[in-house]
Amino acid sequence: MPSHVLPSSFVAPSLQVSSSPCSWRTRPSPCTSCHLSPSSSSKPLLGSHDYSLLKSLTLSPHAVNSEADSSTRRMKEVKERTWEAFYRAWDSRAAMEMVDTVERLGLSYHFEGEINALLQRFCDWNASEDLFTTALRFRLLRQNGFPTHSDVFGKFMDKNGKFKESLTEDIWGMLSLHEASHLGAKNEEVLAEAKEFTRIHLIQSMPHMEPHFSSHVGRALELPRHLRMARLEARNYIDEYSRESNPNSVLLELAKLDFDMVQSLHQKELAEIVRWWKQLGLVDKLDFARDRPMECFLWTVGIFPDPRHSSCRIELTKAIAILLVIDDIYDSYGSLDELALFTDAVKRWDLGAMDQLPEYMKICYMALYNTTNDIAYRILKEHGWSVIEDLKRTWMDIFGAFLAEAYCFKGGHVPSLEEYLTNAVTTGGTYMALVHAFFLMGQGVTRENMAMLKPYPNIFSCSGKILRLWDDLGTAREEQERGDNASSIECYKREREMDTVLEDEACRKHIRQMIQSLWVELNGELVASSALPLSIIKAAFNLSRTAQVIYQHGDDNKTSSVEDHYIAGGDRSVVSLQVTDDTTSLNCM
Repeated sequence: MPSHVLPSSFVAPSLQVSSSPCSWRTRPSPCTSCHLSPSSSSKPLLGSHDYSLLKSLTLSPHAVNSEADSSTRRMKEVKERTWEAFYRAWDSRAAMEMVDTVERLGLSYHFEGEINALLQRFCDWNASEDLFTTALRFRLLRQNGFPTHSDVFGKFMDKNGKFKESLTEDIWGMLSLHEASHLGAKNEEVLAEAKEFTRIHLIQSMPHMEPHFSSHVGRALELPRHLRMARLEARNYIDEYSRESNPNSVLLELAKLDFDMVQSLHQKELAEIVRWWKQLGLVDKLDFARDRPMECFLWTVGIFPDPRHSSCRIELTKAIAILLVIDDIYDSYGSLDELALFTDAVKRWDLGAMDQLPEYMKICYMALYNTTNDIAYRILKEHGWSVIEDLKRTWMDIFGAFLAEAYCFKGGHVPSLEEYLTNAVTTGGTYMALVHAFFLMGQGVTRENMAMLKPYPNIFSCSGKILRLWDDLGTAREEQERGDNASSIECYKREREMDTVLEDEACRKHIRQMIQSLWVELNGELVASSALPLSIIKAAFNLSRTAQVIYQHGDDNKTSSVEDHYIAGGDRSVVSLQVTDDTTSLNCM
């Protein structure tokens, strides 16, 4: 059965993980998944009960408090100096560049008021800027949900509707336009044209660039900024920004202090999750099930990059960890009769429904029931919304889709690509994750937009399809060798009656084109007016970005893997990234 759920091989800034994609729904093959590096041993990232590595998170209270107090004081001082820098850059191109830098360094949550005020001013900015500034302004406004129009690029086009060749001499402008083009929505042909125009000319220009700038352009061509995962981008850009000729020393210091603070927070969250998981004891009773609370947590760092969403990461990790176990029951352990009983019991959502279940299903049912009710209670307590029915519905839908998939697999039926994707978005956990995220964040929740979750909004579906398709591209070959259920690639091949290696590559190219089209559709959510809060729209984008980062290298060995962004700290499973004044180093946790 193919992996339909968010990946277990995910990099958070605090941890070193796999270069090979594996997912919530994919049981890794022994030789390729969750290894520290290609040259390391085949020791998994975190073994079934190998939680002793987390003990080093515990420091003496005096040391922790002393260090925290010192960092907090310094953070406050540097933030005040950064506020001053915002005001000095109020009416200039430097203001746009500063907002862009702050966002890339992962600091925007500190300065939301200042950034929103500047973005509002950018809306009324004189549109006579050069290519670089026009594209930068467009990108900053659109990615933050402000109204934008792609016709601002009309002045850079000739009478035939093509971009002027003279623009190719402005490499910085071309790069800025390339980044902006990836936020194009449907019917924005000018941005589609810009994407192809800049890609071709930047590739042609790279051999003539300085090595540092060529590397910068190469990363943008491989993975544009709009598609990058926030915390990973922050970690990488701290290093990149520090090497620039004239970085803002105040911003750089704040970024390093903030990164260390967020690292410490993630470690505490992970320790709490592991304690909960061990107390739950689910995999102690079900020895066939995956034991991956760490990887589940890492994924939530992708969805919720802001530190303020600590409880969101913790609670959603719990749901994902249980989903892994449920998937293993449907994937490889339960009989069809047992799976039908399990699905019916969840639809009843009553403890009495457990009576007819086999013993191994009862403990899983109880874990799901209690955890979901606990999450609903937390949401009620923190945000005042009673959402147990909404959370239950996502699980009922997942179980129903799992059962349909099991019948399909047992019957040897290969669905159409459309049928496959419709079901795979549900079994993949996307709807469950984003509905939970919507209520856990609690920002802008109203009765009106709660009603928009029935049926699930299109932005959730687009995000889930992107995840599913990238997952298939990254893992389909391994799954096919194991005899798992059809992937999107297999479904498309059957539809087109393909079977040769050459046709297989053509099929993968088609899947990548589908992903590009889905991103264009997803970008439309930034253009269209929506009653959904911007926070959940960003969470849906973040889910897609994380999938892109995780699975892209699995589809093409020539592209960089997540591991390329990190240095393995020897033959250890868990490493802590510490950002110092001069360098970034990895130390054991």
